[in-house]
Amino acid sequence: MTYLVTGATGRAGRRVVAELVARGVPVRALTRDPARATGLPDGVEVVAGDLTDPATLPAAFEGVTGVHLLTTAGDDYATLRTGPEIVALAERAGVRRLAVLWNGQDGPVEEAVRAGSLEWTILQPVDFMSNALGWAESIRAAGEVREPFADVRSAVVDEADVGAVAAEVLTGDGHAGRSYPLTGPQALTPRQRVAAVAAAIGREVRFVELTEEQARARWRQAGYDEELIDLLASWQGNPPPAAYTVSDTVERLVGRPPRTFADWARAHADAFR
Repeated sequence: MTYLVTGATGRAGRRVVAELVARGVPVRALTRDPARATGLPDGVEVVAGDLTDPATLPAAFEGVTGVHLLTTAGDDYATLRTGPEIVALAERAGVRRLAVLWNGQDGPVEEAVRAGSLEWTILQPVDFMSNALGWAESIRAAGEVREPFADVRSAVVDEADVGAVAAEVLTGDGHAGRSYPLTGPQALTPRQRVAAVAAAIGREVRFVELTEEQARARWRQAGYDEELIDLLASWQGNPPPAAYTVSDTVERLVGRPPRTFADWARAHADAFR
């Protein structure tokens, strides 16, 4: 009854690991670099593997009941192209369930999962609250945040809530063949989220709005490929209604309201000071 968490050292992956451990099930954590797998709960088995290279994965999938599966890979978060090979490997290994962490649009992983024989559930978080940690350095150094699309709303979700839903999907019944939108309790603009951080740290933070071209140039400088840049610009600048429509998925599946961004900001205030 072992559960495999891919991307286990990432912000969401760590939360999935913690939630599964809290449920008392054996957990195997897959990471490209086991040396980075610090701070995971005691008893978690850490294994090396790369989702972009299926040849590195058979040992990780051996004896696994359910898998929390990413749809992107690498430092640049590129769309994972090895979905068919991973699904075939999971089927051969006797995996029963997949919880697939969607990345804003269907790609090769989702297509392979839907075409395969496993019980699958697609988890569709709008955006993670912890992406605001990318503002921390500029807030500490300059007291400002520079972002595009200042007044476009997004119902951002805490990774802890994503982890709780993923654990329920993998260990509970009745979720096969479903896609679950995951949001926080409010749809907020970047400007409003910055104001919440400012309130949490007790000092003013300026918001400087970038043009789309300035944002694209910054993403290129960060090493993002054009596919990801187009996705970011589209999702942040002209999101579909699902991006700002609050969902009841978290409360319905785990029995508690999702965390607010204000609560998240207060919990992480030290990162911005």
